[in-house]
Amino acid sequence: MPGNKQVKFNPAQYMSASALTHKTVRVLAGHVFYSQGDDANALFYLESGRAKLIVVSKRGKEATVSLMVAHDFIGEESLAGAAGVHAATAMAITPCVALRLDRDEMVQLLHREHEFSDMFLKFVLARAIRTQEDLVDQLFNNSEKRLARTLLLMAQFGDSGVPQTLIPPVTQEALAEMIGTTRSRVSKFMNRFRKMGYITYNGRIHVHKSLLNVVLHDKLPDQNAKRPVTLDPERTPAEKKRRAKII
Repeated sequence: MPGNKQVKFNPAQYMSASALTHKTVRVLAGHVFYSQGDDANALFYLESGRAKLIVVSKRGKEATVSLMVAHDFIGEESLAGAAGVHAATAMAITPCVALRLDRDEMVQLLHREHEFSDMFLKFVLARAIRTQEDLVDQLFNNSEKRLARTLLLMAQFGDSGVPQTLIPPVTQEALAEMIGTTRSRVSKFMNRFRKMGYITYNGRIHVHKSLLNVVLHDKLPDQNAKRPVTLDPERTPAEKKRRAKII
């Protein structure tokens, strides 16, 4: 109605004002919220900072499987059925401030407060869609395009608000883990992106909007074909078979 001012729902303020047991925690860069195998008896609401989920295989191989930014929940799997253990390690990329929320009380809050439940459901659905997109990206896109998408996600292009073009400090080894390739390939792709003006970096990486050309339009500015000639070409089985006959 005219004259009524809508107040934006603030989950952090809401949780702080509710009877929900919570604790403000500050996690330094490189430190963890919880480790893989820990009891999943709580979750975190990230108020500020960046974090990532890391999985370590039985053979000791480490992989980054997800990136989190402010206003994300961390450890929401704690709410799935009976309390189990965390399947990944949540580590701070930059200094983080978060609310630690007790699992049982969080479940009660979701049943009791519909506005909060709606907000949490949207987050869970968005996370599921993002996970599906990550899987499709890994299965069908070459590593150069996967790197471009990862850099855009780290810069928060596509999220509401102004993109953070200066992304958190990240090594080429970490980027290689995220996209499933080698550090040397990441180095080649980064140099290519820099020459094309998609990124600039001098200690910290600035991501420019023009990098969206690689992801959205599947073409680089110096290529006329619909599909770019990348540094990491991926051939179809038929192409591989024809190439084998030629050789």
